[in-house]
Amino acid sequence: MNHFWDHGKMYVRELRELYPDPKPHFNTLSTQVRDLEKDGYIKHEVVGATHRYCPTLTREEYTKMSLSGFVGKYFRNSYLKVVSSFVSEEKVTVEELKELIRQIENGELDD
Repeated sequence: MNHFWDHGKMYVRELRELYPDPKPHFNTLSTQVRDLEKDGYIKHEVVGATHRYCPTLTREEYTKMSLSGFVGKYFRNSYLKVVSSFVSEEKVTVEELKELIRQIENGELDD
């Protein structure tokens, strides 16, 4: 997806050129692109006898959707459980949480 967001509309052969050596086999990459299309992440337009693909979602839309899916699948749609998990695994400190609450209360959150 990053290649599509970074480079826009592409044919599979153009996408393949963006990969380092050893490059994935054309058929393998073509299958992955079709799977992304089937899942609704990209779409195609017919150009001659081939297809040119582009994303249907922005990077930001995809990130939000992925985060929501992750929280739903692993934390039963509870963002509080996500934060609790970070605290219990010592990824976030109590002081950092207090600072976050202060920022929220003062309307200082960065996007």
